[in-house]
Amino acid sequence: MTPSLHLMLLAGDAVPEPVPAAFIDALHHVRVTSATGVTNGFQLTFAMSPRSQLRQAVVPGGALDVKRRVVVAVALAGRCQVLMDGLITRQEMHAGRAPGASFLTVTGEDLSVLMDLQHVRCSYPGLAPHLRAETVCARYAQYGITARAVPPVLTEQPNPAVTIPVQAATDLAYLRAMAADVGHVFHIEPGPVPGASTAYWGPQKREGDPQPALTTGCGAADNVEDLSFAHDGLSVAHYRTHFVDPGSRSISEIVPPEPQVLYWSLAAHPAPALCARPLTGQTGRSLPQARLAGLGRTVSGDPVTAQGTLNVLRYGHVLGSHRLVGVRGAGPAYDGTYAVRDVTHDLTRTTFRQHFTLVRDGLVSDTQVVNP
Repeated sequence: MTPSLHLMLLAGDAVPEPVPAAFIDALHHVRVTSATGVTNGFQLTFAMSPRSQLRQAVVPGGALDVKRRVVVAVALAGRCQVLMDGLITRQEMHAGRAPGASFLTVTGEDLSVLMDLQHVRCSYPGLAPHLRAETVCARYAQYGITARAVPPVLTEQPNPAVTIPVQAATDLAYLRAMAADVGHVFHIEPGPVPGASTAYWGPQKREGDPQPALTTGCGAADNVEDLSFAHDGLSVAHYRTHFVDPGSRSISEIVPPEPQVLYWSLAAHPAPALCARPLTGQTGRSLPQARLAGLGRTVSGDPVTAQGTLNVLRYGHVLGSHRLVGVRGAGPAYDGTYAVRDVTHDLTRTTFRQHFTLVRDGLVSDTQVVNP
């Protein structure tokens, strides 16, 4: 690492601790992926010489075995940011014939992998979806996971005398199925300190203070290596279904709420839906449930995307996912504020690059100024 950038690596069982110096000496490459609404992953590559301590004692001793907990964090200009808190799920050894050509690679996923190991059958009488999400996440408090569950925009309190919500899946599958039913997402956000994480169950984040702006097309002021944009008009669709009233047996068309009920638009001209599609699988559901399901399908597509690469040392910050960031220098149509959908961190001993994807719901910025 460089003088202004420091890597922190912790490993252990339930409580991770700083790794021995042999780990850091042998560490060759770190890759961490972070995205909204999915399981995130990491990969650590270690150089392995025939007589290295890592090969002779550390690895045989189980320090990098499957299900060991790993925390990756970086400190840049005095600010610490946790990139990953997860479990090792795979180990690979490449024994090269030439000197210096042998590597050990460990691959893993974030702590949500713990929620996908066992099938659970459980009932939640009288609990709304966000309360069920909190109850499920509370089972993993020993790993430093704190739940943040946002109530759906349309809340329907289950009547235990009529129906009782039942889980018949892994905790992770159940959390994501409930999220999809109400237009929400579920993922684990590591930090803010090593050993702590937030289990977020709620709408896609489109709020908060934007990160320092990404600058392109401004010569010496550029802080990104490349940045490209796309506008896919077919990614936005309206979903409609029909509802049969149990009493009158009348049939009516259900139109889901507009996406703006979940989050503010980031564009001055939100892209209109070009196609209408049927919303299937709603038989037997109540009217609020069907409307929420349609809302979830509608908000799943963002027509404007930006993909790029930046050098963290030149940018001066670690670009984080699940947050907002400004863009300048791309022209009136594509400048403005975006949501960071995913980031891939690539670290070596001399470089730290990030590959990222930004999303927005339309063209032209809703603001004239972005964060410097």
